[in-house]
Amino acid sequence: MKLKNKNILIVGLGVTGVATARFLINRGASVTVSDQKKEQETGHEEPLIREPGIRMELGPHRIETFERADLIVVSPGVPHTILPIRRAKEQGIPVIGEIELASRFITEPIVAVTGTNGKTTTTTLLGKMLEDSGLKVFVGGNIGKPLIAYVDGEEKAEIVVIEVSSFQLDTIDTFRANVAVLLNITDDHMDRYPDLDAYTKSKARIFNNQQYNDTAVLNGSDPVVRSLSRDILSRKVFFSSKEEGVAISDESIISQENMSQLLADFKLPGKHNMENAAAASLAALTAGGTFEGVRTALRKFKGLPHRLEYIDTLNGVDFFDDSKATNVDSVAKALETFERPVVLIMGGRNKGSKFHTLRDLIGRHTKKLIVIGEAKEDIKAELGDIKPVETATSMEDAVFKAYNAAKPGDIVLLSPACASFDMYNSYAQRGEDFCKAVEEQKKLIIDD
Repeated sequence: MKLKNKNILIVGLGVTGVATARFLINRGASVTVSDQKKEQETGHEEPLIREPGIRMELGPHRIETFERADLIVVSPGVPHTILPIRRAKEQGIPVIGEIELASRFITEPIVAVTGTNGKTTTTTLLGKMLEDSGLKVFVGGNIGKPLIAYVDGEEKAEIVVIEVSSFQLDTIDTFRANVAVLLNITDDHMDRYPDLDAYTKSKARIFNNQQYNDTAVLNGSDPVVRSLSRDILSRKVFFSSKEEGVAISDESIISQENMSQLLADFKLPGKHNMENAAAASLAALTAGGTFEGVRTALRKFKGLPHRLEYIDTLNGVDFFDDSKATNVDSVAKALETFERPVVLIMGGRNKGSKFHTLRDLIGRHTKKLIVIGEAKEDIKAELGDIKPVETATSMEDAVFKAYNAAKPGDIVLLSPACASFDMYNSYAQRGEDFCKAVEEQKKLIIDD
């Protein structure tokens, strides 16, 4: 792919946009970055604004800039349906994403993981399995380092493992995953997609360019994923939840008995985590990992922050941070994990979620709801007739009210079912605020 002297427009000045701009400048392209932020709103991106060779356009997008470009690279957070991009496409200007751009410069095998929930846990665990198998691995994409940073990096891996979102898959063209993992599909990002079918088609794009000798690792327990499998040309391998554990469809990779032995060493709670572990194991073994490497990683893996993470126990009340649960399916999986009564903290920015689908689980697993953020009235409207609901003005207020509603043996769970962007910059910042609020509550108890 020739980039020298090309007029390339990057849309979106985030971590990915910054990495992409530097990559293109290093290859002699003429780079313009368009972002709707004002200059005073830029943070870590500010050095890029001052960098020679990069033209910055902050504020409203200028359609004429899009129409003059030879190539447009869209960051994941920017909808590719905005008017300037549509106008550029009408004129035949190629519009791709950073994952697509990076993949054109990568010769190593790629293992890609997508799904509504569990992507980061599965991708991280998969990377550790391959590393513990003695392979040199790059792990990134939608987590950690952008894929484009690997291309320009000094150290090269034997295998590339990436998490990919539906937003990133929307802008692929020739991107090919030698092993592609689809964990699950449930309602999410309905503020960006018109319906579940459109969202599902975006996820299915991970298989678009696979060849017959590639592998698709699929959740056979998910009916939507199952429905996609008939159109996949590559070898298909299924994992499925059963009462006694997780079943697999292809024993040429690993026997059912050995898979059961592996999963017996995995300590994270919840059926969904067992599915994640099974998916990672199948993908790792398919990609060249060893049985012992997979087993070692499963034994050592302690989970990731803000995903059903145990925080502390105050007077017999256990606090769990599940801030990464930004959709209703994640909350459902969290509630199913616990057998004890839960005081549930929900709320944030609504992504078009159908909160009413949680009615049965709320009724069976919770004793009270504490609601916060922009979505608090939506949640109350759909769930408020099932259990008592109380509104909180801040995370500290939410933790205080949740603790006072709980009894020894109960659980206080932050599992928002919403994005964080009404009050925070990220789900991680929201989770950290929850942890701080728990610590403040602990101090109040000690002072008493």
